[in-house]
Amino acid sequence: MAVRAIRITGDPALHSPAGPVGEIDETIRELVRDMEETMSAAPGVGLAAPQVGVPLRLFVWSWIDEDGTEHRGTAINPELLIAPLPIGELDEDEESEGCLSIPGERFPLRRSDVAVLRATDLDGAPFEVRATGWLARIFQHEFDHLDGVLYADRLEHPHAKAVAKAIKKNSWGSPGRSWMPGVDDLDA
Repeated sequence: MAVRAIRITGDPALHSPAGPVGEIDETIRELVRDMEETMSAAPGVGLAAPQVGVPLRLFVWSWIDEDGTEHRGTAINPELLIAPLPIGELDEDEESEGCLSIPGERFPLRRSDVAVLRATDLDGAPFEVRATGWLARIFQHEFDHLDGVLYADRLEHPHAKAVAKAIKKNSWGSPGRSWMPGVDDLDA
């Protein structure tokens, strides 16, 4: 296992749709182990293959909820169904999220409260998870990465303007930028 560099916004792998995973072989299993180690070292609650420069439809997640229950898994070639977005003002405390590919920044973003993830696991078995709350948010965030969408792409004014300013200030937004968890301190 190895920690991999996490690509920063501007890298083409982050802004293009990922392709399907074919055979689940040792290369894919090694990628998943590396992604889990990278996610843990960052630290983060989810990581998509494009974030480590691999344009495949695969993501991992690991999150412990307020009851102490661990939610952990690997989604290969996922589909995601979401409920309609709630209406109303954004709650900047409850609806803020960050991204390991825009390290150190957090902004409020409206997400669906309910999501159903359908995917294949590392053994090739199909599974389905009905998620609510923060886990639903994690699934939506990681699934977006597989379509070449970052959470910053979904932000509304004035938050879209603020993230654009942060990206410019940090000289991100161009190919070739990455950071190494455990080595670089970017306040991710």
